[in-house]
Amino acid sequence: MKLDSYWLDTAPAFTAASEGPADGMVDVAVIGGGFTGLSAALALGRRGASVAVLDAGRIGGGASGRNGGQCNTGVAQDYAALRAQLGVERAQGCYRAYAAAVQTVKRLIAEEGIDCDYLATGKLKLAAKPHHLAHLEHTAELIRREVDADIDVLGAEQIRSEVQSDRFHGGLLQRRGGQMHMGKFAVGLASAAARKGARLYEHAEVTGIAKQDGAYRYRVESKRGVLHAKQVLIATGPSRHGPFGWYRRRMAPVGSFIIVTEPLPADEQARLLPNRRSYTTSRLMHNYFRVTPDARLLFGGRARFTASERPSDAKSGRILQANLTSVFPSLAQARIDYCWGGLVDITADRLPRAGQHDGVYFSMGYSGHGTQMSTHMGQIMAQVMSGDAAANPWRDFDWPAIPGHTGKPWFLPLVGAYYQIKDVFY
Repeated sequence: MKLDSYWLDTAPAFTAASEGPADGMVDVAVIGGGFTGLSAALALGRRGASVAVLDAGRIGGGASGRNGGQCNTGVAQDYAALRAQLGVERAQGCYRAYAAAVQTVKRLIAEEGIDCDYLATGKLKLAAKPHHLAHLEHTAELIRREVDADIDVLGAEQIRSEVQSDRFHGGLLQRRGGQMHMGKFAVGLASAAARKGARLYEHAEVTGIAKQDGAYRYRVESKRGVLHAKQVLIATGPSRHGPFGWYRRRMAPVGSFIIVTEPLPADEQARLLPNRRSYTTSRLMHNYFRVTPDARLLFGGRARFTASERPSDAKSGRILQANLTSVFPSLAQARIDYCWGGLVDITADRLPRAGQHDGVYFSMGYSGHGTQMSTHMGQIMAQVMSGDAAANPWRDFDWPAIPGHTGKPWFLPLVGAYYQIKDVFY
């Protein structure tokens, strides 16, 4: 079993990374080489801007290359709860932003010819308890009436045609979404940005950002050199590298963990998940799963409320393997080939944040729904940085610090214990 991301391990090599020092003058310095930063670099390059992207590690090697590979409509939290919290109009805007984000991903794949095994089969949220189905039915009624008519609720008698497991009591099917190979998408997006002139630097951890006089208002120091930039975009997500304490205090970096089985026989895969959708369960400590392009079963979730560290990822993997066997008993003897973890940048209300702080642009806080929204917000932030502030769907959301959060998530074990107890009664 490899303690590495399946997406990163099976992606083609990225051959367009910039060599030499990361120095000189650029229109925009982008900090973070995940989907947000790469998408922004592509969009800015298309506008004729000179761009340098700095990543502390491997391009696409953070959250962008370590997630479940889902690209779906729907907000990170329950739409009914979001509607009660924000009102109908703002909740509709949030939902539509995510729907637009899926279309952005599909558009960029088509425009740039990115080979990433995109499969538009939608998402099925599975009711783990009978009363969860009643709540999904209520949520579906609101979604269908207010934002998306192309959804269905599957009852207990229908669900076995979707998932060959006796653990679920129905589900909410949202068709306008899909799934893809995260590593291939990252390499394709990065290669497209490089073709538009962006310089992409790996292992270039940023150590300081300072304002200075002149047209090139920012001095960006990294372990590979010093850039002078007219504008800066921070797209680091939950990264623990660099001088970004203001952002860290506003997000909880929660670990999410994933295992991937050996390739399954075609008849077994077709029996278990014949429609090859993206699946997620309705529990608070939920699981998500899907079939990979080479017929493996990917199974993930918040196995433990802790950061991802290689020595502890295997422990989370054992928890996930037990959950996998509970859902699909026939896979009890399936070999687990990959196990890894990643950080999810969760905000207090589980909605993204984007805008400006102290003159510097930022976009992050995708809260587990980052594949589509990060890609979308890279495009959007290019518009915002070109003068179209109204393009930002999150421009009117304030972003206070999490009370008691100094940047290190000391409270995660307490939150995990609370959710585990609540899940028993939820």
